[in-house]
Amino acid sequence: MIYALIGLAVLVVVVGLWLAATYNRLVALRNNVEGAWADIDVQLTRRHDLIPNLVETVKGYAAHERETLEAVIQARNTAVGASSPGTQAAAEGALTGALRQLFAVAEAYPDLKADQNFRELQAELSATEDRIATSRNRYNAAVQTYDTARETFPTNIVVGLFNFPPREYFEVDDPDGRGPVKVEF
Repeated sequence: MIYALIGLAVLVVVVGLWLAATYNRLVALRNNVEGAWADIDVQLTRRHDLIPNLVETVKGYAAHERETLEAVIQARNTAVGASSPGTQAAAEGALTGALRQLFAVAEAYPDLKADQNFRELQAELSATEDRIATSRNRYNAAVQTYDTARETFPTNIVVGLFNFPPREYFEVDDPDGRGPVKVEF
């Protein structure tokens, strides 16, 4: 009888240790996803802050391109207000398309292309786009690791007990972005 109680106690301790270790691993993976999302958010904020300056620079040279400038500002405002990775990705895809149109308009104005401020803003925006891509890759890798851990047995038991929800990937679906920019005059 005493051996049965000792065996039961050992089993409870082992299960408790496994439960604690699994819970802590899921918390670490979840925090990694949140940290990676924070990196994306920093880069997107940087991008959103650059756009008004870029639009103001273009306005000085191409004031009659009002529709394109307004589309960029509207897309930026939508992107700033997005809350989840899915809505943020859709908004960023629309913003990328609007920026593509803005740069196509800039091609028609040689003085604008030569403007030092415009070139610096364009270079800064390009560098930020690279940082966003890097951050997006890191975030999506963290989501994949987290979601895989959530779905594997026996970890999924702990997920059910402590409610670790799945996370969304950050995927910008922009089929137009895969081809060359069309410039129409």
